[in-house]
Amino acid sequence: MKPWKKIAIVIGVVAVLAIIVGVSVHQSGKNVFTVQSGRAQRQDLAAVVSASGEIKPKTYVNIGANAYGKITHLYVKEGDHVKKGQLLAQLENVQSTADVSANQASVQAAETDAIAADAALNTSNADLRRAQADYQRNELDWERAQNLYKDGLIAKSDFDSRQNAWATADSGLIQAKARVAQAKAQKDSADRHVAQAGANLTRVADVLQKTTYAAPYDGVITNLPVREGESVVIGIQNALGSTLLTLADMSVITAEVKVDETDIVNVHLGQPAEVTIDAIPRKIFHGTVSEIGDNAIVRSTGVATSQQTTASEEAKDFKVVVTVNDPPQDLRPGLSATAKITTAARSNVLVIPIQALAVRSKAQLEQEKATSGSVHAAAPLKETASKDKDKNQDVQGVFVIRNKKAVFVPVTTGIAGTSDLEVINGLTEGDEVITGSYKILRTLRSGSGVKIDNSVPKKEDET
Repeated sequence: MKPWKKIAIVIGVVAVLAIIVGVSVHQSGKNVFTVQSGRAQRQDLAAVVSASGEIKPKTYVNIGANAYGKITHLYVKEGDHVKKGQLLAQLENVQSTADVSANQASVQAAETDAIAADAALNTSNADLRRAQADYQRNELDWERAQNLYKDGLIAKSDFDSRQNAWATADSGLIQAKARVAQAKAQKDSADRHVAQAGANLTRVADVLQKTTYAAPYDGVITNLPVREGESVVIGIQNALGSTLLTLADMSVITAEVKVDETDIVNVHLGQPAEVTIDAIPRKIFHGTVSEIGDNAIVRSTGVATSQQTTASEEAKDFKVVVTVNDPPQDLRPGLSATAKITTAARSNVLVIPIQALAVRSKAQLEQEKATSGSVHAAAPLKETASKDKDKNQDVQGVFVIRNKKAVFVPVTTGIAGTSDLEVINGLTEGDEVITGSYKILRTLRSGSGVKIDNSVPKKEDET
């Protein structure tokens, strides 16, 4: 055979082999998925519930009008620090002051009448004692006269005279007792008049006192919606009265936030929290959960479910109060705040990136195991498998990379942090797990070939 024919045959064989190898590589590359990965490693982990709300003082009071009238004096302005008992505002009080003066005079007059009635009672008691003495003396004379008259020692006229004297003394005693009873009644009436006048004085004094407003405790004036010269009214039935001012005790500051109903079961009293305030950026304040609301609040309306007459399927929140441990002096009520509450913490636990967690049904896993010879995206399940309740149970796990293949490993998880998830069992430290993309994790099958590319994915690859 000529040399050029030999060379041509060799070249042809090499070309055929190259085509076969290229086709094989191309076919095998179709079953290899490009994925991102992370490793199971030990670290400290904390579960955090984040909620937004606003800054509020723990203790504050809206001081409303207790009487009708015009504001004559405002002794404070918004932002002032006041002490307990300090005068805050004054309403006109001409009529109430006159009423107090009139009732004070009535009390004094009633007390004077009571003194006179007491003196009359003492006089009547003295007259009664004198009448009793006269009665006893004349009674003895009458008894002696009876004995003497029987013995004929005194005349009939003397006998009659002593009898009349005894009868007169008896009548005088009866009158003295009646005068004492009358004096006691007058004394009792005078005392009741004093009590009545005192009650009227207490009433008008209370009306007068309600025209003056003093601070119930140390605090800061956070709201002052009225001005001098304005008229204020008290509330009646369902109509709210005028609010003069709001006094807040700024010594204890809280962040009142709304926690989603899915997270509230993990929140407990005493849990630590980090509070950030929009008006004070790049600064974290520490606090503690001090109050948890029992009633759900409808997110769209802000009304508690206990105040609704019909059930609602809307999203709901629960009020949680976080007491701030180190509030700044210039903090103001109403500032927007966010609280990150640490609901659980673990030390030196095995964690994986939270996006690595995948869910498969038992039917899918059995189907993938039966067709382990071919590796491709997960196919829809057969209709018969969906009817089997046991096979439709979900199994949570992760895809572990072993020998350049994805292997689905069921895991038991614990608490979830911001970006990591605790793994209780199923993995060992150092296992490399697939973390993305989400599209691949959703369709990846156990046994599929993978290659790792941890470069930053494009946005369209993340979806």
